[in-house]
Amino acid sequence: MTELVLMKTPSGALVPCDEGARAFIEKMKAGAGVRAKITKVRNLPFHRKFFALLQVGFDAWEPPEPEYKGMTAQKNFERFREDVTCLAGFYDVVTSLNGEVRVHAKSISFSNMEQDQFEKLYSAVADVLLQKVLTKYTRADLDDVVNAILGFV
Repeated sequence: MTELVLMKTPSGALVPCDEGARAFIEKMKAGAGVRAKITKVRNLPFHRKFFALLQVGFDAWEPPEPEYKGMTAQKNFERFREDVTCLAGFYDVVTSLNGEVRVHAKSISFSNMEQDQFEKLYSAVADVLLQKVLTKYTRADLDDVVNAILGFV
């Protein structure tokens, strides 16, 4: 089963909202049918704003380039998102196969996080980015950059 996030356009059509949904639909043959269970999702523009916030932080982040078994570690957006989410306090404590205790970022999927909790996550992530990555920014600066990316300014 695949979960897609779609948005209604002014013409009434449903279109994909993210790369995963877009790729799934592109692979479908014309005329193919699918069964769908429709659930209204939280504030979609705010969801996009959250990912724009993360992208600003990710683009500005300059990690060291350590090596592991001769391979240079790569900068990875998904790892960055998980780390920032954990630092913002939105994590579950889990244990690994070898008994190590770790924190794992809470899921931000539409079905796992309500809008009010997602807004708290957004604010906490912005604080983490300002403390750890965007140290020369103010919150107003960060908000301006994110809004400009989204075309709100």
